[in-house]
Amino acid sequence: MMIERASADALMDIVMKGAEEVVTVEDLRNALTTGDELSVYAGYEPSGSVHLGHLLTLHKLKEMQDAGFRVIVLLADLHAYLNEKGDFDEINKIAEYNRRCFIATGLDKAEFILGSSFQLERGYMLNVLKLAAMTSLQRARRSMDEISRSRENPKVSQMIYPLMQAVDIAFLGVDIAVGGTDQRKIHMLSREYLPKLGFKAPVCVHMPIILGLDGTKMSSSKGNFIALDDDENEIRRKIRNAFCPPRSTADENPILQIYKDVIFQHFEEITIERDAKYGGDLTYKRYEDVEYDYVNGNLHPLDLKMNASRYLNSILEPIRRRLR
Repeated sequence: MMIERASADALMDIVMKGAEEVVTVEDLRNALTTGDELSVYAGYEPSGSVHLGHLLTLHKLKEMQDAGFRVIVLLADLHAYLNEKGDFDEINKIAEYNRRCFIATGLDKAEFILGSSFQLERGYMLNVLKLAAMTSLQRARRSMDEISRSRENPKVSQMIYPLMQAVDIAFLGVDIAVGGTDQRKIHMLSREYLPKLGFKAPVCVHMPIILGLDGTKMSSSKGNFIALDDDENEIRRKIRNAFCPPRSTADENPILQIYKDVIFQHFEEITIERDAKYGGDLTYKRYEDVEYDYVNGNLHPLDLKMNASRYLNSILEPIRRRLR
């Protein structure tokens, strides 16, 4: 993609929309104004279910793909193995399913790369070892803590994980790395140490992490998520049973988080449909106004939930259709 200088501001808006943080905005602007082709990447451990937590980064990648960026999706099979997610046969079957799900979200022009296709090469491993010689055990541990499967008693393999992720960015030639805020420490390690290995530091775009439907951390093992292939009735059931304390904010309410970080990223305007005897429909152009009304008791939790189900099903139906 050759970027014209006149379009840099529009591209900045696309990259930054809905992001929790961009490190750094100045570096992003400088990259966009060079006129060079830019690549963006996100890595995913193959997991059994692709859910709303994944959708935030996948939607960002699709927006950037549609704007002309080169999009690379790393199916991180070796990372999944190091993080105790199963044996290689299991992981590779899941990786293929995940690839189908990602394409169904609209990433039809993305390059899908299996980590093991390059991570065992001599040059790659040599750079991992060089990075290991620069990185303290404490720094590697901090970088891995947010996403480690065994946080209380981590394996040596999990200390290698963040070092490999940094070298992934280098070997894939990435300009912009996209991930959740749980990736921040690994991305900061990449920005600090990759130049010392002779590689460029990536711009890092961090998307929000949404709570599980029970108000705790979203986890496949807990089943507290909405999968992209859940059917319409299943989504209604899950949302209806979700944690949604009255007069709360998005920081503690997963349903409000879904409005903020999913629904309003897909719709410029939403309508909360409700019975006339309860005040009739309400239309919103900003998430902040939804939260204001909810905090002040002007919206009932059940109305919030029923309409969240309706909008989520509208967003996910095209994905489900492509997966059939």
